[in-house]
Amino acid sequence: MSRVAKYPVEIPKGVEFSRSGSTVTMKGSKGSLSLVLSQEVELSQDGNQLMVTRRSNSQFSNAMSGTTRALLANMVKGVIQGYEKKLELVGVGYRAAAQGNKLNLTLGFSHPLVYELPKGITVDTPSQTEIVIRGADKQVVGQVAAEIRRYRKPEPYKGKGVRYANEHVVIKEAKKK
Repeated sequence: MSRVAKYPVEIPKGVEFSRSGSTVTMKGSKGSLSLVLSQEVELSQDGNQLMVTRRSNSQFSNAMSGTTRALLANMVKGVIQGYEKKLELVGVGYRAAAQGNKLNLTLGFSHPLVYELPKGITVDTPSQTEIVIRGADKQVVGQVAAEIRRYRKPEPYKGKGVRYANEHVVIKEAKKK
């Protein structure tokens, strides 16, 4: 049995859990998330706990049981607390501004970039060089952060670009004459 899947997923008060067929839905104060279960795993509910068990002894089934348990735990945390990623803009003239469901970026190109936010994601810009991405779905929050970072990755000589708040960029030494 998977080491991760051995532990049950606690469903706290304030989270509605429903299951129809192979689709699991959780609703909370931060939103609603759903997951389609793999055919390799079986989900059982005992009070306010969910247990994930594998249907066969294959290695894939073992891996899917741990993955499914982790996804369910992330869903519970997401609908209660939500997830957030912080990005920093480093560079002269690099700016960000949130306007509704769009993020306007000035990253040194000849034109401004406009990033359309997916449903369920909110972006705040506390300052012109900081971006805070929030949402209930951990995967979508990380994907949005990665797509924004991809516009201008930190370069290794001056460190200019879009970076995660806790990211350490190793600066290379310039060529010497």
